[in-house]
Amino acid sequence: MGQPVVVTRKPTTQRGLVRFELNRSVTGMGHERFTESPDAGRNRPADELARRLFAQGDVAAVSLYSNQVTVELVPHGNDDGLQDIIEGLYIHYTPGVTPSLP
Repeated sequence: MGQPVVVTRKPTTQRGLVRFELNRSVTGMGHERFTESPDAGRNRPADELARRLFAQGDVAAVSLYSNQVTVELVPHGNDDGLQDIIEGLYIHYTPGVTPSLP
């Protein structure tokens, strides 16, 4: 259940910087920058996306502005899986997972 986010990777000239354009806004018109994973108590879409990106392991910072996501990688970091993480932001149930009832 949920709807995947359509993500387009955009070219950058700076090594270790990965930029994505989404088909929907994550922050409205506000800018968010994370240099570490946000606390679990913060549950806005921007917070959740940053948390998931940091969990990938090679992320040093995440900047979000409307429908733009810029990821700074750690030195020699790998960007494998980042696009998949963004695309799955609004997917709540995946095949094989039984939704819990309240």
